[in-house]
Amino acid sequence: MAQPVNSSRLFNASCFALITTAFSFGIRAGILTELGEKFSLSGEQLGFINSMAFFGFPIAMIVFGALYNVVGPKRIIYVTFISHALGIVLTIYAQGFWGLLISTFFIGFGNGCTEAACNPMIADTYSGSKLNKMMNRFHMWFPGGIVVGSLISKFMTDYGFNWQAQMWVIAIPAVIYAFLFWGQTFPVSKVEANTAGNFKAMLSPLYIFIMVAMAFTAISEFGPEQWVGPILGKVGASPMIILVCVTGLMAVGRFFAGPIVHRLNPITILLSSTVMAAIGIYLMSIATGGLVYFAAMLFAVGVCYFWPTMLGFVAEYMPRTGAFGLSIVGGMGMFSTSMFQPIIGRWLDNEKGVQAAAGVTGDAAELAAGQATLQNMIMFPLVALVMFIVLYFWIGNKRPVYVDQTEILKSPQL
Repeated sequence: MAQPVNSSRLFNASCFALITTAFSFGIRAGILTELGEKFSLSGEQLGFINSMAFFGFPIAMIVFGALYNVVGPKRIIYVTFISHALGIVLTIYAQGFWGLLISTFFIGFGNGCTEAACNPMIADTYSGSKLNKMMNRFHMWFPGGIVVGSLISKFMTDYGFNWQAQMWVIAIPAVIYAFLFWGQTFPVSKVEANTAGNFKAMLSPLYIFIMVAMAFTAISEFGPEQWVGPILGKVGASPMIILVCVTGLMAVGRFFAGPIVHRLNPITILLSSTVMAAIGIYLMSIATGGLVYFAAMLFAVGVCYFWPTMLGFVAEYMPRTGAFGLSIVGGMGMFSTSMFQPIIGRWLDNEKGVQAAAGVTGDAAELAAGQATLQNMIMFPLVALVMFIVLYFWIGNKRPVYVDQTEILKSPQL
């Protein structure tokens, strides 16, 4: 007799897999400045290294999103662990720019596999408002893991541990999720396993619109977060504590997302989020000292519900896109973030050049360049805001609820 699905253990394992992803983000943000100094890397080179994490992510999501119906989440999890292990080891033994580039790609590929396997698995386990609640609970562990990873990175740096030692920490949650997933039975897809049908559903105007919107919501969140050290290093506040404040508040917000997503239309959540994100980024670009923490918390409130609400929107409004649809939307978010990383690094390099030409040097130049770079990032949530206004008039207050497989299969696509 087949082993029954242990949904609780699978969900917990998924959370540890996402914590591994989060540790890779938080610890890499903590060691980014050290890597630049040790290997004499420019801001643009650091941007390309950062971009590999986000570039490997969508490749994994696209590949395994298309193959999910064929290979299933169990095999994808195997690939996830192998990719994480390779990325960690290759990063630790990297000797320069190219070594860091390749190793970071493997970490990003493992992170993408995590999303490709776990998002549809959760969507197959829950439905309706419970789906949005559990999707937020799952994605709570991304900012929550960044909090822990950032604090670990800060304390290890303060106590003289090098960046290689910090990278080994990422292996801890990786081993835990591998153990929890081992030997488990996975849920059957709610929607008929038909990748061609998924792809056909993805050709709808609404789905394509959401993909474009995802590109801007993702970079709105990950742009400031991944560059917190180089950009906010001279504002008179600890960059890693800023990151802890942002991701900690996001974790709390996602954990208690149930009542919010139940009472509010997801489009309303996305509209208000873009406004708060834009205000938060603007205030971070002009604040110094303790006020930066307040601005960062406003930013956190803005970006808190972006990622899970976008995925929940696709799962709820366009269920026939299936696991493939979820993977492509998530992949678009990471692909966009990957493409913008070198651009952000170039902005920072250019602004430093502007300050040098004006005769400004030292910490003052670093501060001015970082603030100017943040001001450039305000455009990301503003573009998303315009798109969600269009979406509001397009969709209105329609909110389909899919309770079981029968309703999902017979419900119309918007």
